Amino acid sequence: MADNKERTLVLLKPDAVQRGLVGTIIGRLEGRGLLIAAMKLIHMDKAMASRHYEAHVERPFFPGLVDFITSGPLVAMVLQGPNVVEMVRNTMGATNPLQSSPGTIRGDLATDIGRNLVHGSDSLEAAQREIALFFEESEIVDYSRSVDPWVIEQ
Repeated sequence: MADNKERTLVLLKPDAVQRGLVGTIIGRLEGRGLLIAAMKLIHMDKAMASRHYEAHVERPFFPGLVDFITSGPLVAMVLQGPNVVEMVRNTMGATNPLQSSPGTIRGDLATDIGRNLVHGSDSLEAAQREIALFFEESEIVDYSRSVDPWVIEQ
């Protein structure tokens, strides 16, 4: 059985905030049974963006990626649940919305690869690193919901 305490980072990027899709996207993620353990609205600076996207620093799209992610406020969240990384990534859909299935966040709501609304960690190891960039441990709330036995097989 998967660990109910697995955590991942999700960012609702500036395009999601500007388009008024924050509630819709959060609703889709919560609807999958995921628990919000932390959430805040921030305006990421270039130094933080460079740390967050350090794996892409040598890629030609890196400057545009940093410019976009720092162009406006975003919502940072820690989501928790069994198989949370896989659950979030399947719910988001492929990075390129043109390749995302209908029913996914990107397949239904995103316009192009540069405006794909959301970021989710790609592994539990990446999630730990990314969560630590955005949240102090004291900002992450550990709790359970009374509906959890109805959502997650115990």
